Amino acid sequence: MSVYGALWRRLPGPTAVRVLLALALALAVVAVCFRWVFPAVAPSVPWNSGTVEVAAPMTASVPAAPAPPPADRPPS
Repeated sequence: MSVYGALWRRLPGPTAVRVLLALALALAVVAVCFRWVFPAVAPSVPWNSGTVEVAAPMTASVPAAPAPPPADRPPS
């Protein structure tokens, strides 16, 4: 017996109602996880602390855009 099968048998109503109730339950579980569970366990997760160090900041050499022509002179 699977957990999903047992849950499906406990849901009331015809198949369409069961599908909607199952989706509502799944969305509720996801919402509870994002609202309370994940923030509660975040401090104890080991990959929250960064261990990658950057030796030196990299600068990109991007050529400057050409200056627009002065307003008093028509463009050539």
